Amino acid sequence: METKLTEAVYKTALERIEELLPLVSDNTPVYERKAIELKIMSDIVIEYEELNYPIASPSFIDVLKMRLEEESMTQRTFAKKIGVSPSRISEYLSGKSEPTLKVARSISQVLHIEPSIVLGV
Repeated sequence: METKLTEAVYKTALERIEELLPLVSDNTPVYERKAIELKIMSDIVIEYEELNYPIASPSFIDVLKMRLEEESMTQRTFAKKIGVSPSRISEYLSGKSEPTLKVARSISQVLHIEPSIVLGV
């Protein structure tokens, strides 16, 4: 019998997880009842959240902005490093333009961003 994952089931699973967490540690054998129940409750929560609260992949623009901020790099400095004009960086950040394959490779290397994100794959 398969149970429909309702919000009530989800909340019950969350409550049970809170009760089980103090009782199960990394040293608890995986075959112990409480460890098994914790795994089942966790699976219910994960499945419900994936269905009801999906997390979208970040856009290239979001990742580019984040990495520039993390590196404390100005658009001007970044433009020099990848060989484009500062206005071109502004166009990338606003979504008005997309980098060429050569520039995408440079962006990936300079900011350590996965190529698939830069290429939108």
